[in-house]
Amino acid sequence: MIKIDIGIAEQDRINVAEGLKKLLADSYTLYLQTHNFHWNVTGPQFRELHLMFEEHYTELATAVDVIAERIRTLGVAAPGTYKAFAALSSIEEVEGVPAAEKMVELLTHGHEKVVKTARLVLKTAQEAGDESTTSLVSDRMRVHEKTAWMLRATLR
Repeated sequence: MIKIDIGIAEQDRINVAEGLKKLLADSYTLYLQTHNFHWNVTGPQFRELHLMFEEHYTELATAVDVIAERIRTLGVAAPGTYKAFAALSSIEEVEGVPAAEKMVELLTHGHEKVVKTARLVLKTAQEAGDESTTSLVSDRMRVHEKTAWMLRATLR
């Protein structure tokens, strides 16, 4: 492959990509959890939550592709296995099928964790002068903050 010369030092590109790998892992793990809950939610709020979860996992499916492509743009291989995501993610897997209200709580916390991961990547990208990653991560933070708010609003 031809040497990458996009105005970001090699070590900075690697550092940003390493942070993006964690963001990708968190996003993909949250995608899987959201999709699982979409399939398995029951109760009085079934229709509302089923449709909301579908909106969320659809948005996350697009996001993971964008994040992985940014990692590749920086010249680093993107992780793509469950094993790699499990090692990198701050979001823990859920055993069994929780009640609908617990699903909402878990997803709220998941989105908040993604925001925290994004904040760390944002700082690294800013220090590297990587405006493209800064923009991507800032946009992701905004989506996850809003989604967490919307999920919290459904709880009593």
